[in-house]
Amino acid sequence: MAATTAPLKMDWRQEWFEIEDATYLNVAGQSPMPKVAIRAAQSALEAKKNPHHKSESTFYEVPNRLRESLAKLIGGKPEEIALTTGASAGVAAVAFGLAWKPGDEVITAKGEFPLQYTAWKPMEEREGIKVKVVAPRERFLTADDLIAAMTPRTRVVSVSLVRFDDGSLLDAPRVAAACHAQGALLLLDASQCCGALPMDVHQLGADFLVSAGYKWLLSPFGTGFFWIKSEHLSMVRPGPFYWMALPGSENFAALNFEDPKPAHSAKRWDAPEWASYYNLNLVTMDASVEFVSRIGPETVLSHNRKLIDQMFERLPKDRCVPASPLDPTRRGPYGCFAARSAEKTAELYQHLRRENVVVSLREGNIRVAPHLFNSERDIDRLISVITP
Repeated sequence: MAATTAPLKMDWRQEWFEIEDATYLNVAGQSPMPKVAIRAAQSALEAKKNPHHKSESTFYEVPNRLRESLAKLIGGKPEEIALTTGASAGVAAVAFGLAWKPGDEVITAKGEFPLQYTAWKPMEEREGIKVKVVAPRERFLTADDLIAAMTPRTRVVSVSLVRFDDGSLLDAPRVAAACHAQGALLLLDASQCCGALPMDVHQLGADFLVSAGYKWLLSPFGTGFFWIKSEHLSMVRPGPFYWMALPGSENFAALNFEDPKPAHSAKRWDAPEWASYYNLNLVTMDASVEFVSRIGPETVLSHNRKLIDQMFERLPKDRCVPASPLDPTRRGPYGCFAARSAEKTAELYQHLRRENVVVSLREGNIRVAPHLFNSERDIDRLISVITP
């Protein structure tokens, strides 16, 4: 066998424009876009100067390519991907698309990101369902907490794969197995890990998966996707749909005006105008997701685990306590900590921001979310500001 040469280690920091005025550790809030995405956005704006230079095929090339990239990233199929404006759109599609019976249950968790409540709570009055909000029995929410709350009336369990407030990672396959054993469905919000955590929707056991694009997918605001398992396409009823989800819509000269039916794919839940793809958003997301795939989520996860482990090791124990699982296999691509009281945590957060260390304050925890443009030097800076 011929000898192989080990690949050179990439310096991924060169792929972003340098943030010169701050130590940026807030990708779980929003990511700075890489150079390749900024250039794609600039090219899209330039193209609007002379739109006649673009063929009609442009309407399909970018979204089709993006579906393929996202499907590859999560282990799904392109026809199972809807291009949305964020995570909420996919949850709403499921909430309004399923056929409900009074007394049906939806289970979510206490402290979830608000989209879970804004999607499901209105359905109590609209459809007569019951939303059960499960509190963790110990420090972090577990699969056992959700499974214990299930009853024969549970139709959907809708939760985050990685929590936004503490970074804990759900054992989704265990929850999925319990759901499917009684005919319930599992919806996962992967906004806080998609692009930074290797995943396969079938290994997770998910029936639906949603994600915002502006975090770990390194994309603009107003982007995201909704994945639906192929077997459920006919079960989730479409509402009014974007006209380009019509079969044959690529032929603008022969559109169906008489009896429009949505394509038998997730396109029926696409955001209208594909979230302004021709101008900015989808073109930019296309470049970002290709970049994320080229990096590999496993690269981001390995890098971030090292930095977060370093942070936990160096936190001053007399002033701060970890607020995420210390076992890296039980958390997502970031970590959280807190001071000894809520008031001191808020004060410490404000001190960090005054010192231009950009982190987030979420549910009483300081959230630290690095990426490949960060290094140990940034953790050094964080610790030096914390330590008097």
